[in-house]
Amino acid sequence: MRSIWNGAISFGLVSIPIKLVNATESHTISFRQIHTKDGGRIRYRKVCELEDREVAQSEIGRGYEDADGTIIPITDDDLARLPIPTARTIDIVAFVPADRIDPLQMENAYYLAASGAPAAKPYTLLREALKRSRKVAIAKFALRGRERLGMLRVVDDVIAMHGLLWPDEIRSPQGVAPEVDVTVRDKELDLADALMDTLGEVDLADLHDEYREALEQVIAAKAAGEAPPEAPEPAPGGKVLDLMAALEKSVRAAKESRGEDVGGPAEAAEEEAAEAEVRHLPRRKTTRAAPEERPAKKQAAPSAKKTAAKKTASSTKKSASKSAQPAKKTAATTKSTTKKPPAKKTAARKRTA
Repeated sequence: MRSIWNGAISFGLVSIPIKLVNATESHTISFRQIHTKDGGRIRYRKVCELEDREVAQSEIGRGYEDADGTIIPITDDDLARLPIPTARTIDIVAFVPADRIDPLQMENAYYLAASGAPAAKPYTLLREALKRSRKVAIAKFALRGRERLGMLRVVDDVIAMHGLLWPDEIRSPQGVAPEVDVTVRDKELDLADALMDTLGEVDLADLHDEYREALEQVIAAKAAGEAPPEAPEPAPGGKVLDLMAALEKSVRAAKESRGEDVGGPAEAAEEEAAEAEVRHLPRRKTTRAAPEERPAKKQAAPSAKKTAAKKTASSTKKSASKSAQPAKKTAATTKSTTKKPPAKKTAARKRTA
């Protein structure tokens, strides 16, 4: 791999000569601008405004435009003599845990290769120190006309460096989050967790750029004078009115894609019919209602006993009342026969007279 920058890693008083190599490459298909009428190339020519002529690349330099429009030329020598220690050095300033780095800060990735045999020893020392500490190194370096921030970490047996944005280059997410208050139910979170578990993990090596592959097919077909392949019909998407229904369908679809058992066709048809309803609740209500009916049957026997006891008690009271009636009549007869004292008083009165 061709190096794009030569310098050294400054690790305290240790200097490690290195070469900077791009760790990534773009497979994006690039297009040229053409004249649609005849297919002619559209080119941008570099023309000097003062001389009104096209200039070669060797005649082109760089300059800074001042506020009044004055151009201040800046040469390569000016940049090489910048009064900073990072002009040709990756200066390590700290070692921090990897989780301290926000992924939003990460930019391009590079491999740092040891430059020559003398660099092998200090290079290996830094690599093993990073491995054992389980930390990453934060460094400053200058590349392409400006000072940058970098993060050094170990990838296999190589030290890799990620360019980092400066903290003040990260925009605040204020105003991006939903402004309305939303309540998420536990059941919805449970279904979301089930969907995440069903989708599971993936080997990133198995993922590929389907858009680029489709574009290559179109280019190959047109180059061969054939009709380009037609896009497949998009899957019909129903309007989902219920988040629970959408989550349940997603879980089912993920299980089907993995060949897992998702229930019988009757259950699937029922879910398709009730698109925006929570369909498992009626079944749960039925199952819960069943145990409530059983105690009612068991209470039937005691109630029958109580009814029989009540009947016996009432019949006993009735028989007691019936047997009490002759006694009352006898008592009444006795009372009527014993009312003789008033007759004696009458006789006494007569004798007095």
